[in-house]
Amino acid sequence: MKISIITATYNAEATLERTLQSVAQQTYSDIEHLIIDGASTDRTLEIARQYPHAIVFSEPDKGLYDAMNKGLQHATGDYLCFLNAGDKLHSKETLAHIVSSVPDSSPIGVIYGDTHIVDAQGNFLRNRRLTPPEHLTWQSFKEGMLVCHQAFYINRQIALPYDMTYRFSADFDWCIRCMKEGEKRGMQNLYVHEPLADYLAEGMTTANHKASLKERFQIMAKHYGLLPTIGQHIWFIFRVLVKK
Repeated sequence: MKISIITATYNAEATLERTLQSVAQQTYSDIEHLIIDGASTDRTLEIARQYPHAIVFSEPDKGLYDAMNKGLQHATGDYLCFLNAGDKLHSKETLAHIVSSVPDSSPIGVIYGDTHIVDAQGNFLRNRRLTPPEHLTWQSFKEGMLVCHQAFYINRQIALPYDMTYRFSADFDWCIRCMKEGEKRGMQNLYVHEPLADYLAEGMTTANHKASLKERFQIMAKHYGLLPTIGQHIWFIFRVLVKK
């Protein structure tokens, strides 16, 4: 089973090497690591080309989701995952564990697991606030982004393009649409009960955060209906107030 790891970059010289090393150190060997670069002007390409396993593409793009769509076009693996510059596979055995968990019988649409949040030095900070359910479906995302994008391995047969009308939350919409496609094809999803990714904690501007939340509301309304989405957000607010 071949796994494609896709890393979209632009001027990522400060963080990319950590990701490259993480993939290079895997005990599992049937991997392709695609670096989809947006014509960086720093040392990103120089660093990437120092790693023989990395397959580098570099040209101007229209932003992150455009780069990720290019990654989907180039990927040849049976399963694929997006790993940002600075993020890591959790351990040297992560991909081996993923592959060994896949049954020979029933087709698997999505393999997913847990995520650790780490600092710039790779030190563990915390688990994600949202945790994956035992049985993940496209309906599960009513509760929010329950699975980190970096711990979401998707069967290439159901990996649809990202909708670029969304600037900040296309990954949320993508996960739902791909899982709908998997359900149509009768595919099951598989929870690997361990951390699969170390996610680099990054600051997000307030403006982008608000824009992302607005997009997520629109995405939920599209997939689940307006009134259920309003009701779900009332529940979100209630839970926050109760915790206070």
